[in-house]
This record gives sequence, C-alpha cells and structure tokens, in this order.
Amino acid sequence: MIKKKSSSPKTNSKRTLRKINDSERLLDNIISGMQEKKAKEITSIDLRNVKNAVADFFVICHADSSTHIDAIVKSIEEFVYKKQGEEPLHVEGRGNSEWILMDYFNVVAHVFKQEKREFFGIERLWADAEIKQIASNY
Repeated sequence: MIKKKSSSPKTNSKRTLRKINDSERLLDNIISGMQEKKAKEITSIDLRNVKNAVADFFVICHADSSTHIDAIVKSIEEFVYKKQGEEPLHVEGRGNSEWILMDYFNVVAHVFKQEKREFFGIERLWADAEIKQIASNY
C-alpha cells in the first residue's frame, strides 16, 4: 500500500497565516469604509475561535436613515475594491435598506438601521466570540 504524502505543517501554517492576514486586512478596510461615512457604533466580532462559525469576522454598524445606510455600503465597496480589488460575493437587503448584509466570504459586514440592530442583536447571538468596539474617527 502506498501512502500519500501529506503536506507539511509549515505549508499549512503559511496558508492559514495568509488567510488570517487577508481576513484582518479585509476587516480593516471594511471598518475604514464605515468610518468614512460616519457609521455609528462599529463593532467587530472575531469568530475564528468559535466552532462552526460561518466567517472569520462579522463587522456591524448602524445608521439613522436608509440614505445613510446606502452611503456606508457604497463606501465599504469602494474601500475594499480600491485596497484589495475584491467585491462582495453577495449583498442582501438593498431593497429596503434597513439591514444590508455584505458577504466577503471570510468577513461579513452588517449595516443596520438602529432599530433593526437592536431587534436582531447579533452581538448577543455571538456573545461567546471576542467582541471589540471600534473607536470613531470623528
């Protein structure tokens, strides 16, 4: 019987490191896009140590109006594309602009109207993850 040689731990750790660095860079660019349009109460949720998590990070913010939400989403798209050349895999919620979800695979951005954010309470759902409040730049 011939055993297939598995890839070395060094190779696997390089891939993991690259993925983490890409996720963290993507997170930073999404946050910058949110800050550019004065998003409120920006919060990052680190899901990397949560079993069966759907992404590495969630980043959440809210705004007071649908117009403000749309501006934040557009800013995120522009920042990420300019800095990393990436577009979201999927965007949901543009129709009513009360909760827009932007799926960048490893990082998912949630832009809420304040009432919807309070109602759905994503931070409460992922309370076992590391949650960090992001300081405003304004």
